[in-house]
Amino acid sequence: MKIEKNTIVSLRYKLTDAQNNVIEEPDSPMVYLHGGYEGTFPKIETLLDGQDIGYETTIQLEPSEAFGEYDPELLKIEPRTRFPEPLEVGMQFEGIPDADEASDVTDDPDSDDEPLIYTVTDVADSQVVLDGNHPLAGMALRFWVQVEDIRAATEDEIQNRHPKGGESFTFGMPNDDGDDADEEAFSGSASGSISPNPRTLH
Repeated sequence: MKIEKNTIVSLRYKLTDAQNNVIEEPDSPMVYLHGGYEGTFPKIETLLDGQDIGYETTIQLEPSEAFGEYDPELLKIEPRTRFPEPLEVGMQFEGIPDADEASDVTDDPDSDDEPLIYTVTDVADSQVVLDGNHPLAGMALRFWVQVEDIRAATEDEIQNRHPKGGESFTFGMPNDDGDDADEEAFSGSASGSISPNPRTLH
């Protein structure tokens, strides 16, 4: 069976930076629905289209083809009192920057805006520094991939746009270990603050 639209693909992969420093080399494969469902990067899908089990290659993605350029405007400084304790560097919170953007999302149910995940990068006595960029933003990345398995997707998987149990896969993000504090949305009404959003990250 070859990789084509609406097949479930299992990939072994190793992710490195442009200097070949290893970022991720998981023990378990990445499993995604092939065919433009945003299960992996478009450049990788294009490369894998029509390939068989056992195919392997290395591909380089520029920032624009991966997680985008680093945006300094996504750095936020918030009062520490708005966050749960204990608070540590590396914790993550979900929110949408700026109150006016949040209201736009609320008013437009068809909006494509997604809540950003903010990572705590510095903690002071009274303030917290948050970064809304993906941890790999601004980086050129190299992927070594090997096709481990290919199968036809079920109707449910096609309707849900992801393989069963694989909806939360994200490159380069810390694994969800069930720590509720890392997933807690935070709120605020001040200009430039981060407003809560009930949607969860996929």
